[in-house]
Amino acid sequence: MSSTSPEETAPVPKSVRNYTLAMLVLIYASSHVDRQIVSILAESIKLELLLSDTQLGFLIGLSFALFYATLGIPIAILADRYSRRNIIAISVIVWSAMTAFSGMAANYFQLALARIGVGIGEAGSSPPSHSMISDLFPPESRATAMGIYATGINIGVLIGFLVGGVIDQLYGWRMAFFVVGIPGVILGLLMFFTVKEPARSQPVKPLNFNVFGEVWDTFKLMMSIPSLRHIVIGCTLVVFVGYGALYWNGVFFRRIHGLSPIETGTLLALIGGIVGGIGTYSGGLLADYLGKKDKRNYVWLTAGVKLFILPIAIAFYLTTNLKLAIGLFTITAFFGGFYLSVSFAMTQSLLPGPSRALGAALLLFCINIIGLGLGPQLVGILSDYFLPIYGVDGLRYALVSVVTVNIWGAAHYILAARTLRGDLAANSET
Repeated sequence: MSSTSPEETAPVPKSVRNYTLAMLVLIYASSHVDRQIVSILAESIKLELLLSDTQLGFLIGLSFALFYATLGIPIAILADRYSRRNIIAISVIVWSAMTAFSGMAANYFQLALARIGVGIGEAGSSPPSHSMISDLFPPESRATAMGIYATGINIGVLIGFLVGGVIDQLYGWRMAFFVVGIPGVILGLLMFFTVKEPARSQPVKPLNFNVFGEVWDTFKLMMSIPSLRHIVIGCTLVVFVGYGALYWNGVFFRRIHGLSPIETGTLLALIGGIVGGIGTYSGGLLADYLGKKDKRNYVWLTAGVKLFILPIAIAFYLTTNLKLAIGLFTITAFFGGFYLSVSFAMTQSLLPGPSRALGAALLLFCINIIGLGLGPQLVGILSDYFLPIYGVDGLRYALVSVVTVNIWGAAHYILAARTLRGDLAANSET
């Protein structure tokens, strides 16, 4: 890999910029297909491998998140200096191959190792992608670009749930891993051969071999910016809720409402993928529109949405009426991703250019260790805890317990508004 060359400093044509963003969205979608397909396959895996919900929670979340979040930091340090395109291309090939290997696992331990491999590969995707987007788009349209990028989550949900549910029911969960893993290798090759590394907005820093020192310095910088500190904490908490719920919704509909794998996969794909994708994109657009009037609207919007959907989410998990549950789930899916574009865009706008990829990696470290890792894990633990009391309905109360954390997360976004305008003004870019 090499650093940005002088000829790459020329203005990027709009077609090239849009193609690059489209490729990043597809790759981000691929990562979420491979990451979240375990959710729709979880009940079948549990039945074949005879797992508890606690074990399932580790397989769904922590086994992946631990390495995904940790390795994202050193990879981000490289991404702040070397070709982000090459890092992303290599990463997608690695995680796609490990997804395919998941279908070959003979036991729980082997499957956990394969999921760790997926996490290692995906560690090299988001931080350099955030950095590339920030160099391609100006601050006033960055939340919209990040919102478009974030729809990769919903595209991944759509494909992962739909394909996973169909393949699981017709051919088994092992074949589903093969089917979704192989296309990612092709995406990695397309990224390498068709995407050009964009020019950086600020000079590249020399490689600092004191990695821990650089990580600590960047973390201290993030925590020294009051609004960013609250955004990091708030984002971590709402992701804790989001992943805790998202990764168990497939199990919830199959176990509680008795849906088949195909019915569950289709339902989650259409609502989580299409409705959720429209909501995530709309959140970015709305945030940029409101942010032009007052920068504090970025975080006020996020807090308001999280408080608005909390009672709806609780009703969704407690109702015994399937049609009502689907209607309530549709509402939560639309508004659920509103925090994504705001949190990522504000992190990029509040940090200096040379620290953006590492800053994104540190944000992702926090939200993935606590959110992706511990969110699904806690749901599994609580479900096993409630099992002797409520039977299979224990999963309902486990999910209700977790979604109430949104109150805490919303409070931090409200606190971020107190200093956001001043913190943005302190950054020379804005």
